[in-house]
Amino acid sequence: MASRHARPEAQPATPGTAEADLHAHTTRSDGVLEPSELARQARAAGVRLLAIADHDNLAAFRELASPGAAPLPTGLALLPAVEINTVTGRLASELPEGELHVLGIGVDPDDGAFEAALASQRGARRRRFERMVERLREIGLPIDEQVAALDPAADDALGRPTVARALIAAGHAADVDDAFARLIGQGGPAYVPRGGLDPIGAVHAIRAAGGLAALAHFPEAPAREPLVRALMDAGLDGLETHHRSFDAPTREAMAAFARRLGLVATGGSDYHGDHGPYADTHAELVMPAQLVEGVLEALAARGRRPFA
Repeated sequence: MASRHARPEAQPATPGTAEADLHAHTTRSDGVLEPSELARQARAAGVRLLAIADHDNLAAFRELASPGAAPLPTGLALLPAVEINTVTGRLASELPEGELHVLGIGVDPDDGAFEAALASQRGARRRRFERMVERLREIGLPIDEQVAALDPAADDALGRPTVARALIAAGHAADVDDAFARLIGQGGPAYVPRGGLDPIGAVHAIRAAGGLAALAHFPEAPAREPLVRALMDAGLDGLETHHRSFDAPTREAMAAFARRLGLVATGGSDYHGDHGPYADTHAELVMPAQLVEGVLEALAARGRRPFA
């Protein structure tokens, strides 16, 4: 399976027509744009509904929606969202890196129990990050200077893209793809397995916080129906059928699978920023209007609506 961090092949899409993006990242996890700048660039690209789904973190939404925050760009609404990186364990140990990522769309940002679960996830992320830094030091590729320059407030949910950028800055990698391929991807000398919630625990936590739980960027889903049904039994609501990296046949297969199982179809750019400005990624995103309507209807049924 191709890395999600690699630049995908260009997909057939009409630039500027996707009016929603339900999966994007900021500097509050492992993206490169501040929350306000992502909001600005997304609106400039034609987005009217944006879900910032930082890893294990709702800080960006809280920042943009706080009473003292600057107004959002005119015409833009926000959904609180999060991407939880889960460890499959025996549920699906054969998956690449033993992981599934679960999106929580429309979660309650003021839910204390959910925030406690996310804080635990972020703690596991930091421990993993520190172990990778140690391993890189041990193999003669130190990034201590680059790590020391990180803003701890802005990088509360540290991830491997953060390590990759530090490797580039230190001259140890040509780009993010190179860093993952040679050093921090599964099997690499500085790879450290993830810890934290399993997929069922993540689904339960998202549902308890009032959100829609959807599997993110999992094109293997139609071939893994027993696994998906097991997660549905735990409360899984949806499936990311229109990830930016999916080609047309994959989108069609994923959408048909979601319809057959009665899952809410979601979609998004998964923008991090390592391969250019938001507009370039947005041009590759296909988001049918009926998909967005379906997500909003499912959220409205739970009393959840966008912030504007």
